[in-house]
Amino acid sequence: MDHVGPIRVAIVDDHPVVREGTVALLGAQPGLVMVGAAASLEGAAPLLDPAAVDVLLLDIRLGTDSGLALLGDGSPRPAVIVLTAYDYPQYAAAARRLGAAGFVVKTAPIAELVAAIRAAATGSPTFSCSVDFSGAARMTRRERDVIRLVIDGRSNDEIGASLGITTKTVEGHLRRLFERLAVQSRTELATRALREGWLEVP
Repeated sequence: MDHVGPIRVAIVDDHPVVREGTVALLGAQPGLVMVGAAASLEGAAPLLDPAAVDVLLLDIRLGTDSGLALLGDGSPRPAVIVLTAYDYPQYAAAARRLGAAGFVVKTAPIAELVAAIRAAATGSPTFSCSVDFSGAARMTRRERDVIRLVIDGRSNDEIGASLGITTKTVEGHLRRLFERLAVQSRTELATRALREGWLEVP
């Protein structure tokens, strides 16, 4: 569907330079008008009204909070584009699963972001990161619990006792994780989980 009139855009980002710079850059684009900016989840509340905002740019990490908390509850929302520095497939997958209209990394050219905004305003999704639903993005809650305890340095016996499952079940979880995520050891599993933020995806 075509969008009638200027596209009203707002941004939620806790970095002042990024927030203010994006407002200035997008405000100079024809057909776009910046109607609001916020630095936190609390400040974002007025920007969630689809009658006032057409497209909301949303950072994933807002201090200790996750911007993804604003998605997925079924409430009416503007079209949301996740704008992040973290080019991780599992973040893109989570954003898509929770109903975002797009996922754009902050290092993308401004033309790519503008194109994503125009697409979102007409109901077309844009995901600049290749979304991989076969790996970390599809981990179960139990698998995340196992990984969290591996990071804590727990043995298989200790993980089983903590989760109320058998050691053999823990070994099964780890074997499937190793195969699916192409890792060779508990250390590599823990390192990748921390580096790529697997446990931060809701």
